[in-house]
Amino acid sequence: MPRLALYALAVCALAVAAAVVSFAQGSWIGVVWILLAGVSSNMAWYYLRKAKLDRAAAREAEVTG
Repeated sequence: MPRLALYALAVCALAVAAAVVSFAQGSWIGVVWILLAGVSSNMAWYYLRKAKLDRAAAREAEVTG
């Protein structure tokens, strides 16, 4: 798994935990944490997909090379 995807996944998990704590304390700042979780989740998916496509392109270049 790419390092940036792992970092983004860690940020996503921490943002979700922060949102839960914020909402449990009655604070609406949890909405910001939810938005951050969404952005970091999308970043994780992007980096995972990019790594998969890069591996496929490298294999294709190796076969046709």
